[in-house]
Amino acid sequence: MKIAVIPARGGSKRIPRKNIREFCGKPIIAYSIQAALETGLFDQVVVSTDDDEIATVASQFGAAVPFMRPKEIADDFTGTNAVVKHAVDWFIARNHDVTHVCCIYATAPLIQPRFIRQGHDILFASDAAFAFSVTDYSFPIQRAVRLGPDGRVDALYPEHRMTRSQDLEPAYHDAGQFYWGTARAYLDDVPLFSPRSIGVVLPRALVQDIDTLEDWELAEFMYRAANGR
Repeated sequence: MKIAVIPARGGSKRIPRKNIREFCGKPIIAYSIQAALETGLFDQVVVSTDDDEIATVASQFGAAVPFMRPKEIADDFTGTNAVVKHAVDWFIARNHDVTHVCCIYATAPLIQPRFIRQGHDILFASDAAFAFSVTDYSFPIQRAVRLGPDGRVDALYPEHRMTRSQDLEPAYHDAGQFYWGTARAYLDDVPLFSPRSIGVVLPRALVQDIDTLEDWELAEFMYRAANGR
């Protein structure tokens, strides 16, 4: 059994009601639900929430909400892995043989089904524990600088002060969209950032973290640009 788990607690503070706030015409969580459903890969697309309104919205867009998330894993300090493990344990306790899980973030409106499928195919063709979305930095991190207390500049990597940018190794970061993994890897708390994971590279134009209202506005601009609106 393959399941998608979309964590969506109700207590977002920086952007209130973030997971169901309207984004370009519909609740932002709808984009993640619909992308997961469109792949045709999952036996269940599950939203894990502690919030009745989020549960209602998720159900309206086709997700299953077979349980409400317990309060002890719905606070500001609970990591994503604990939420996924709870969902896997819930299905296993009801005699479902969960083999693979894809955690999809609720605030990933730029997500595309083709990349979720690509992550699936990469994971299944390997012996990796995880395959998750990454993208490259737009500027070489080896040329990063720090600012001292007086605003003066110093190189973070002084050995690369004079290195040509085209000679520097590309660097990537978590794109914050989806995390395919074996159920066993989630249950065993296998580290995500390790050689047991494979990166699924996304175009930078489809990646935007959303933590502030400024991020939100930029993501809407990117979505409209990507979709010709």
